[in-house]
Amino acid sequence: MSNIIPLISSGTAGPLGVLHLPRLWQKVSLAARGKLADGYKGPGPGYDYMVIEALGLDKDSLVAFITDSRPTYAAFEAWVASQPGAKLDAASVGALNSAISGYNHTDDVRASILAAAGIPNDAAAPKDAVNLNNLDDWSEFHAAELA
Repeated sequence: MSNIIPLISSGTAGPLGVLHLPRLWQKVSLAARGKLADGYKGPGPGYDYMVIEALGLDKDSLVAFITDSRPTYAAFEAWVASQPGAKLDAASVGALNSAISGYNHTDDVRASILAAAGIPNDAAAPKDAVNLNNLDDWSEFHAAELA
């Protein structure tokens, strides 16, 4: 079996309402089992660290919990909620979600992702990182599994 390209979007939230948290769980879970596709990090810079820091979580504890416990997503969210100092109030989650949905890649990254997806780099193309990352994942998935 080939390694797995994470297809949960950063624009997806679980019951806690935190964008990217389900993707973070999936990436760390896959990385812990040596199943994360090449080119992906779990957790890596960008949205992963943004979520960990904004929620007041300890990265090493998060990785250890997922590695040792192999939690379902619901169990992972319960763990997040149980962490001392976890910032899950509406204002903190809202600010994080706004930062995630409002983030744009650099022009070079945008152009590269659009080119790989076969989409013209024009005014109609997505500018936000969530949609560009989706396109990138789908292009990688197609190349690895369908082409």
